[in-house]
Amino acid sequence: MWQRRICHAEEMRRLGEYLGQILWPGAVICLSGELGAGKTVLAQGVAKGAGVGGYVTSPTFTLVHEYQGEHPVYHLDVYRLDDPAEFAELGFREYLGGDGIAIVEWPERILEYLPQQYLLVEIKRDEHQADCRLVTIKPVGDDYHVVLEELEQRADFGY
Repeated sequence: MWQRRICHAEEMRRLGEYLGQILWPGAVICLSGELGAGKTVLAQGVAKGAGVGGYVTSPTFTLVHEYQGEHPVYHLDVYRLDDPAEFAELGFREYLGGDGIAIVEWPERILEYLPQQYLLVEIKRDEHQADCRLVTIKPVGDDYHVVLEELEQRADFGY
């Protein structure tokens, strides 16, 4: 597990950018946190790190945005699904573990459809500092432990 306090949107974006640089095609990163926690800011960084140019927005109303970079990036926001089965019915499972990096916001709504291995990023507001977030990164499955190792070895990352 990797955990840090992040107090600026630019730090959150930078963390995401670094994750986007070390993730691989087929990787799934799940972003969990309340509304306004910083999930989309982190996703913007992941997309930038994966070579996506241009602005990345939340797919809240469209459910998925596809971006082209070094690898495709699929940004899914499943908050508005009424039933988890809609995820499969709409064909969104094909984005998980495919040819690009899949970013899933609100993964707790589709747990039964997540792959056996993914990277879970939990973002919570810091009770003591309103502008800060506590970010916890947990690998689910062995494949994602390498991400934590990379984060720990990155001395110039600032953490």
